[in-house]
Amino acid sequence: MTSAAIIPPTRSTNAPDLADSSSLQLFDTIAGMGHEQVVVCHDKASGYRGIIAIHDTTLGPALGGTRFWSYATDAEAIVDALRLSRGMTYKNAVAGLNLGGGKSVIIGDNRTPNREMIFRAHGRFVDSLGGRYVTAEDVGTSTGDMDFVHMETDYVAGLAGASGDPSPVTAHGVFRAIQASAFRRWGSDSLEGKTIAIQGCGNVGYHLAKELHRAGAKLIVADIDAERVKRVVNETGARSVATDEIVGQQADIYAPCALGGGINDRTIPQLRVEIVAGAANNQLLEDRHGDELEAKGILYAPDYVANAGGVINVYSELAGWSRERSLRKADEIYHTVLNVFDIAKQDGIPTYQAADRLAERRIAAVRSMVKTWPQWPNKAS
Repeated sequence: MTSAAIIPPTRSTNAPDLADSSSLQLFDTIAGMGHEQVVVCHDKASGYRGIIAIHDTTLGPALGGTRFWSYATDAEAIVDALRLSRGMTYKNAVAGLNLGGGKSVIIGDNRTPNREMIFRAHGRFVDSLGGRYVTAEDVGTSTGDMDFVHMETDYVAGLAGASGDPSPVTAHGVFRAIQASAFRRWGSDSLEGKTIAIQGCGNVGYHLAKELHRAGAKLIVADIDAERVKRVVNETGARSVATDEIVGQQADIYAPCALGGGINDRTIPQLRVEIVAGAANNQLLEDRHGDELEAKGILYAPDYVANAGGVINVYSELAGWSRERSLRKADEIYHTVLNVFDIAKQDGIPTYQAADRLAERRIAAVRSMVKTWPQWPNKAS
């Protein structure tokens, strides 16, 4: 471990515009987004370059995965870490977990076979934070990479053979979010006979399709991987369409389960559904697209509420929960989604804003709790 620049804690409530990362004013940015700490890390021997962003630790140690990506600029990497870590604070808060929000990014080609020393270097920097931040796998990383991190620190989750594949838990939470959305829109959470268009048949999309099929839903599916589509079609009787056709299908519910940013200026006019609820992260390309869904009368289950089963699965590893307890916790997403809808109705705001408000209320409540201290100083007898 060769060098680390630590930017001190700072808070503010007015977040700046991050659209132009080339003109990033770092201290203004972290103040506006409410981050506590950003650590910029470098290890010359391995070529490791990483950023660890800790957004808020009011509820507990910051938890968030490590993303390995080839960023165009250092500023772009910093902005990504800041946005993702803030998102983890809100996701963990809404899920009712005793965790704050953090995220790491490693700058580089995630296809490299030379991974051990990169991730061991990362583990040393994670360990230097003394438990303020716990990492896990994310885009471009794997359980194998986390095993390398674990060689240098205990502050890592998502290890092979530990909490297991998070996909079934994530999918179950999304299923419950879809049921809650159906209840709010149609007065019943039964999905019997409802048509649901699933974009993305990866691990989460696959398990979600199976649950929806068992619930009696009719499925339309698409994925860039033909084998994934074939598996879902064979096991659920789904109808497959081309990837560029899925968003425009006539259906009751649209479930984005692929990459983020899929709800945008191009796709919103094509939507022919009453509900959007899926597993993808960052489904709204911009906040205004949540406003546009609201204007079209489409009920939106905010992504980080619906897909919180993934972080619940990671938390279960840290807390020593069984898989059954993780699934029971994911069941609570049903009531959380209904709570979000209630706040949106009461406050006259879109559901994506209501989700943020719910998270902020929990953080504020914990922050305002009276601390009780033991006698100090403790004098030796």
